[in-house]
Amino acid sequence: MKNKSEKILVTGGAGYIGSHMVLKLLEANYQPIIVDNLSTGLKHFVPHGVPLYVFNIGEKAKLSHLLAMEKFDAVMHFAASTEVNESIKKPEKYYQNNFGNTLNLLEVMSEYNLKNCIFSSTAAIFGESEHGTVHESHPKNPMNPYGYSKLMCERLLQDFDKAYGIKSVCLRYFNAAGADIHGRTGYQTHRVSHLIPITLQAARGKRKQIEVFGRDYPTLDGTCIRDYIHVMDLCNAHLLALNYLMSGGDSRQYNLGNGKGYSVQQIIDITKKVTNMDFEIFDAPRRLGDTAKMISDTRLVRQELGWEPCYSEIETIIQHAWQWEKAANI
Repeated sequence: MKNKSEKILVTGGAGYIGSHMVLKLLEANYQPIIVDNLSTGLKHFVPHGVPLYVFNIGEKAKLSHLLAMEKFDAVMHFAASTEVNESIKKPEKYYQNNFGNTLNLLEVMSEYNLKNCIFSSTAAIFGESEHGTVHESHPKNPMNPYGYSKLMCERLLQDFDKAYGIKSVCLRYFNAAGADIHGRTGYQTHRVSHLIPITLQAARGKRKQIEVFGRDYPTLDGTCIRDYIHVMDLCNAHLLALNYLMSGGDSRQYNLGNGKGYSVQQIIDITKKVTNMDFEIFDAPRRLGDTAKMISDTRLVRQELGWEPCYSEIETIIQHAWQWEKAANI
């Protein structure tokens, strides 16, 4: 077992995916150190003994001071704005928080000779898919500022690799869902925007109804189809990517999903079955920036990193999220 000497800077480590990753790093005997401005993350989800610095990574002087104090071995960059619909209404927020702050982070990393970065990217960089299944080589045509901002970050990482030798692994999430199986953390933002947490809130009676945005898509039941991946499987892939970079690996980009698609209506039906609860559904118009179908081709990450999901069944993902929703009082 490695000793806890390898320090990992986790930006956004008090957020949904970041907090799960911190637990995974501790289990792997890395030493995580968190920077989070707590705009969506929660302080009490930071494990005891894990340092938390509360500031925005756009604050260059504070970030530079931290890197001067600590000898980090790698960065895991989760800090970002992530809501598609909001990005259309407030594009400036997304280009600043996602692209501008990532540029700032990379500049400070190059100044302190920090060469390894795991980047939280998204399937939104691809846009619409003709066949629904998306390989890494699929054309990149984002349909919203969120996707554009993340694609710009991926390009930035490529350029910083060429110029400064900063190696990166970009992990393009499809739809992260579920929760830590031991109930230590879960989906925790105060402004819930993801489908599974919304349906679970409705099952709990915290919402009177849920909205289905569009029933006229070219899918079997007319609702959008998405690929859902358990958050702990996502974190396992991050850990494999980190070990790969720490062993001298070159820059890579991988899609992360289960390779299976479920429609909005199917998720609603499965949630009702798992929770044994009923709730009302309201049909609403389509939202700008939504694609009809998005399913991940995960062959590359499986072949190159040896990644395999442990919780691939959608019923299991929803059950773990339901356990968290009931226990967490959020």
